[in-house]
Amino acid sequence: MSVLPLVFTSGWASGINAYAVVLLLGVFGATGLTDEVPASLQRTDVLVVAALLFLLEAVADKIPYLDTAWDTVHTVVRPVSGAVVAALLAGDSGSLPELAAGAVGGSTALLSHLVKAGTRMAVNTSPEPFTNVVVSTAEDLGVAGIITFAIFHPVAAASVAAVLLALGLLALCLLASRIRRYLRRRAQRRQERETAGVGRRWPYG
Repeated sequence: MSVLPLVFTSGWASGINAYAVVLLLGVFGATGLTDEVPASLQRTDVLVVAALLFLLEAVADKIPYLDTAWDTVHTVVRPVSGAVVAALLAGDSGSLPELAAGAVGGSTALLSHLVKAGTRMAVNTSPEPFTNVVVSTAEDLGVAGIITFAIFHPVAAASVAAVLLALGLLALCLLASRIRRYLRRRAQRRQERETAGVGRRWPYG
């Protein structure tokens, strides 16, 4: 069977939480639950680093505004991770060219990352922190669930990931006004800080 469904699903999940994808695939491969995971993802050092970064993201992702800063940093990290994981999966299976797999995994990860980052901006228009915790926890559980599902039922999992991606892009369009509100508020806060800084320096300038 082609590895394409697993490539697509891992790409979608990487856009949400790249470290969880690497960790889960590595654990599944190391425990012998699947033969699809390459040995490079099963290495102990890779699993330890992925676990540490996953724990760091699990904390940062639940704090308002810090989650958006974290997403900004990972605008490059998640798509690259999705492309690398996809290429490794394809190279190990031999059923899909690595370059094509990397393109699918990377582009899918980029789209799901944009959905995640945009949704968080919309959530951050609300001052309370509980929504962030709920959304972040749901994302973590969703990634864990769909990667586990993909190991045993790759085609069905890819179908679920495709539906979730489409719904996420639709939700992003519907939340556009809230996202613009968040960006205006952030720009206003930045301007206020700059104005306050100029005011403090003026007597000495």
